[in-house]
Amino acid sequence: SWKFLGTLVSAATVGGVILVLNKVYDFSNPDIIAAPQANAMARVIEPLMMGGDTPWILYMAGAVLALILNWLGVPALAFCLGMFIPLQLNTPLLVGGAIAWWVGSRSKDEALNSARRDRGTLISSGLIAGGALFGVFAALTRFCGFEYTNPLSQSTTQTLGIVLYILLMAYLLWDCMRAKKAA
Repeated sequence: SWKFLGTLVSAATVGGVILVLNKVYDFSNPDIIAAPQANAMARVIEPLMMGGDTPWILYMAGAVLALILNWLGVPALAFCLGMFIPLQLNTPLLVGGAIAWWVGSRSKDEALNSARRDRGTLISSGLIAGGALFGVFAALTRFCGFEYTNPLSQSTTQTLGIVLYILLMAYLLWDCMRAKKAA
């Protein structure tokens, strides 16, 4: 019975958050919240379901590209996602992948490399969850009528953002390199 109650509370919470996000950001406007994966899937499914012109040549070109990438040993899904995800979302993925490769290839001991990659995955997952929670918090504050105005200039804000991003990358590298292999 506790599992059922937990399911109900979770569903109500998620439903409430989605309603608040829709009220604040208006999901009907595609320019407010970009959802590249959903938009790409909608563009693929729409002609098939609605009876429009289906771009079979593009589908075949994508299938051939996926086969070639697979043959070359390149993960096709990651490559293809990178083709349509906006740059502001793609850049952290690229940087995170580079950091994962670097910390996962510094030692000849594969167990140590694996521990370092696992540590990076854990930290990155926490950062993603924290970013999502802060996004919900920001939407809740806007929903309650509080509108934040930045007192700093745009160039100062961008400079601080770059400095903090570099510090975050340095922390990720430092903490991943401290990881020890499981005993």
